[in-house]
Amino acid sequence: MALRLHNTLSRKTEELTPLDPTNVRMYVCGPTVYDYAHIGNARPVVLFDVLFRLLRQTYGESHVTYARNITDVDDKIIVAARAANEPIGSITERTTRAYHEDMGALGALSPTVEPRATQHIGEMIALTEGLIAKGHAYFNEQHVLFNVPSMPAYGRLARRDRDEQIAGARVEVAPYKKDPADFVLWKPSAADEPGWDSPWGRGRPGWHLECSAMSEKHLGASFDIHGGGIDLVFPHHENEIAQSTCAHGPDTFAKVWMHNGHLMVEGEKMSKSLGNFYTVHDLLAEYPGEAIRLLLLKTHYRQPLDFTKAGLAEAKQELDRWYGALRRANGSGSADADTKVIAALQDDLNTPLAIAALHEIASEMNRSGIGADQLRAGGAVLGLLQADPEAWFKWQPAGAGGGLSDADIATAIQNRLDARTAKNFAEADRIRKELSDAGIVLEDGPGGTSWRRG
Repeated sequence: MALRLHNTLSRKTEELTPLDPTNVRMYVCGPTVYDYAHIGNARPVVLFDVLFRLLRQTYGESHVTYARNITDVDDKIIVAARAANEPIGSITERTTRAYHEDMGALGALSPTVEPRATQHIGEMIALTEGLIAKGHAYFNEQHVLFNVPSMPAYGRLARRDRDEQIAGARVEVAPYKKDPADFVLWKPSAADEPGWDSPWGRGRPGWHLECSAMSEKHLGASFDIHGGGIDLVFPHHENEIAQSTCAHGPDTFAKVWMHNGHLMVEGEKMSKSLGNFYTVHDLLAEYPGEAIRLLLLKTHYRQPLDFTKAGLAEAKQELDRWYGALRRANGSGSADADTKVIAALQDDLNTPLAIAALHEIASEMNRSGIGADQLRAGGAVLGLLQADPEAWFKWQPAGAGGGLSDADIATAIQNRLDARTAKNFAEADRIRKELSDAGIVLEDGPGGTSWRRG
């Protein structure tokens, strides 16, 4: 079965036909690094990590290039630096490091290349100069702006009419614009703001320009897939298309556009004032990263997702059952991913159906005692079930100090075994209850007693 993906541009689910099967190329908009990533930021990371894994399995690891950028020059970063009285470079390095740690804890592979905006200023200036030369941009009052009326096809990704484009997309009203829909490619920087010399004076790039320049640098003028959250369709991705196609021709840039749906938290829009603003960093202190990842994958990526603490607890329990099956089972004759898992993912990344296939494999393992290799292989495409089962069951939340150590638990289990051998069943039951009260679940089996933190 061929890989089929929903293309936002055509509003159809289409078979992916790579421009070059020996180098399948994907670009995904990455973080603006000024604070910890929230759970809404994590959804596209996990989604496109699954696609990255599937593409590598389909075409070969050396034949896929995945670029995900770091936006390290932006007005939000400037505001955050001023508020914290901290140098911009310090904020961007610290938050980039935290982002890598948090996304790594969610099981996300590193992208093939991770371009930073500040390292591509020359490419941004060159792209802007080209747009001016072709009549698609102009300089006015120290700003360079893209001339939206110069592109008749503008708006085809979002499919918004002219009034919606202006009214619904945080379009800045400014006297230096020839048209209200025109957007900034380059703007002046004050003395205390980051800036670079350019033909238009000292300044810095607009957000939209950054991604166009970085994707061209690392993937070429045309590539296969461009992704991000649904909130980026307009104006960001629409403006990327405008810049890049006007610079290189109408049939260039990304062929397939993929967008994940909105994320709600506890049934409402995420907001600090509502107390439901969850950063990945904070969630990782309460739950394993793999549980967060599983919850993000249980809803199809194009559908809205309601992220809840109750859902996280359920995801942790599902993983407990799978890792329990892995701990009890033997290997199987095949280490290949189950065909049902792959078929589900090839159908527009149907992760809920792929997860259902993993449940089927685990159920069969519980009946037959074999199949661990197949479960792990299927889980690997989803970025799940690659931990050692014993390590999984010994995980505990941060700040859970004061509880029983692994050595304490091992000693208690041995004391319980000694009591049972001596037929002192009351003492054995007492030890079991003491462990249970401490959140330790014992599982007796033919191979002895195993334990997990409940």
